[in-house]
Amino acid sequence: MTSKEVLKSMSPYKPGKQIEDVKKEYGLSRIVKLASNENPFGFSKKVKEEMSEWMSNLEIYPDGYSTELRMALAKKLDVEPDQLVFGAGSDEVIEIICNSYLYPGTNTIMATPTFPQYKHNAVIEGAEIVEVPLVNGYHDVKTMVAKINKQTKIIWLCSPNNPTGCHINQEEFDYVMSHCPSDILVVFDEAYYEYVDADDYPDTIKAIGQYENLIVLRTFSKAYGLAGLRVGYGVANEAITRALNVTRGPFNTTSLSQKAALIALQDETFLQETFKKNQENKQAFLSFLDNLGLSYDDSQTNFVFVHLPTTGDEAFEYLLSKGFIVRSGEALGRSKGIRITIGKKEDMEELQSHIREFITLKEGETH
Repeated sequence: MTSKEVLKSMSPYKPGKQIEDVKKEYGLSRIVKLASNENPFGFSKKVKEEMSEWMSNLEIYPDGYSTELRMALAKKLDVEPDQLVFGAGSDEVIEIICNSYLYPGTNTIMATPTFPQYKHNAVIEGAEIVEVPLVNGYHDVKTMVAKINKQTKIIWLCSPNNPTGCHINQEEFDYVMSHCPSDILVVFDEAYYEYVDADDYPDTIKAIGQYENLIVLRTFSKAYGLAGLRVGYGVANEAITRALNVTRGPFNTTSLSQKAALIALQDETFLQETFKKNQENKQAFLSFLDNLGLSYDDSQTNFVFVHLPTTGDEAFEYLLSKGFIVRSGEALGRSKGIRITIGKKEDMEELQSHIREFITLKEGETH
């Protein structure tokens, strides 16, 4: 049996260090994971309270149309129900988009570094990858648009961008949409949308009514805290979502995940509290970095990419030995830095002491 030739040169996704593995490796009893941009405040208590009621009828297939969640989300976003496509996380929606629009002889344009699943899935479909380097952590949208040719099928815009946290503002969004041909799909990936507070952030959902080639991706994995249940979605005009719903699997979100997302969607209080705590803890951490003389990328998310005078790998290993799991910049395509998820106040304060120790140690080695 022979798989696609390209798969032989690719590697499966490798998640960050797992908590139990780190405990065993370093003989630690307590681990703080700040590597995957999960919500440190958990998820809505209302989801937990109603979970026991959902444990019946597991022998029955889930609603392949996600009717209840679809209707509630359509009402919240003020779109038609058929303008939505659901996936097991927004990363599955990304895969579905690549399945639907890319094939050998086409190309797709993206920033670098950015969310790696754009490239991963596009390569599997045999498309050419056109990468445009970030500028100070931000998308270089004019250069991205300039790269468009007759073979281009998709432009990926990750805003706020992972791993930098920088957003695409209204002016940049307008530039892309006004200069991009209407037969090229523009994917605006907003996995961290609920954390954004920038005044110049575009209303992308509203813009769908103006641009027939725009799809906006969002997820319940980040601010809503449901990463373990895998629910993401795309919003676009019905011509796009119809094609994607043909491609997607018929039962790709579970009964439990649909119900949990529905309850989480309705709990605005939890979302507001999450946003407030993240903002407070992030600002305190940024002040610490300023005082320490470390620079960082602008962040509209629940993580910060910190620039270091040494490799990210060194900082990663040091913090790992102290019981803190972060992500090395080298693993994310952005060297000499680490990406740190904003955690609980007490965890961030402890992390700061370890970062200070690490910087002091490295400075001592250079003298």
